[in-house]
Amino acid sequence: MVHHLGRPRHNELSRLIRLHSYMPLAEVCRRVQVSAATARRDLAALVKDHRIKRSYGGALVDFDRRFPSFSQRRHRALGSKRRVAKITLGLIQPGMTLFFDVGTTVYTIAEALPAHPVTEVTTVTNNLPVAEALAEVKGIGVQIVGGEFLVRQSAFIGPQAERCLGLWQFDLAFLGAEGMTSAGLWNSQADIMTFQRKVAGLSQGALWCLDASKLGRNSSVFLLPWPRVDGLLTDATSKQLARAGIVLDPERLFNSTAASKEGRKS
Repeated sequence: MVHHLGRPRHNELSRLIRLHSYMPLAEVCRRVQVSAATARRDLAALVKDHRIKRSYGGALVDFDRRFPSFSQRRHRALGSKRRVAKITLGLIQPGMTLFFDVGTTVYTIAEALPAHPVTEVTTVTNNLPVAEALAEVKGIGVQIVGGEFLVRQSAFIGPQAERCLGLWQFDLAFLGAEGMTSAGLWNSQADIMTFQRKVAGLSQGALWCLDASKLGRNSSVFLLPWPRVDGLLTDATSKQLARAGIVLDPERLFNSTAASKEGRKS
């Protein structure tokens, strides 16, 4: 059991890890204002008390208790996800290097890619189902960013995965999020937010892929305000977005409304 003198700090640390799902050791030290040695002892005590799991370089909450699995999320709003995928495919050109993020909307884009007539494309991903969907497709190379593997997410995250990103520059990155409001984009985990921001910094265009069901939803972690969003890929109409307080420049919005306008121009 946790020693009673450290219980308030341990309870706060456990609460923070449940909230953010993953916390690097440096962040643990900053949040609870302790040394690295004390933080390691605190984490060891919480592991012994079955309150968290340790991972490489940090602490991880048990996803089996709180996060729906990839397969459970795979078929939610599937029609919307397929509409997002259809909009996306027109942006992919031969010779590009693409990043595919975690999440089922991004997976649906990858699932649709083999039917798109494009060759000599390199795909990089931390999403294991994406890698499996593209691995045997002719003309598409697949590279996996390794790191801490989350079974419920079917994804690799953490400091090691972030270091692997340093090998790459991306033409386009397809990224997911849990919600979008007038303030910007939201996600559920601090570690994924950190990873996604690094991917965005390595990309000529970081495109956020959210179906209309994500409108008006926020989550525990604020990702980005709209001025820092390169592009939004969504099946939400411009009117639906406007009702939610989201107004983007036309060149940053990729949806059915924008596609129909482009078609009329041509």
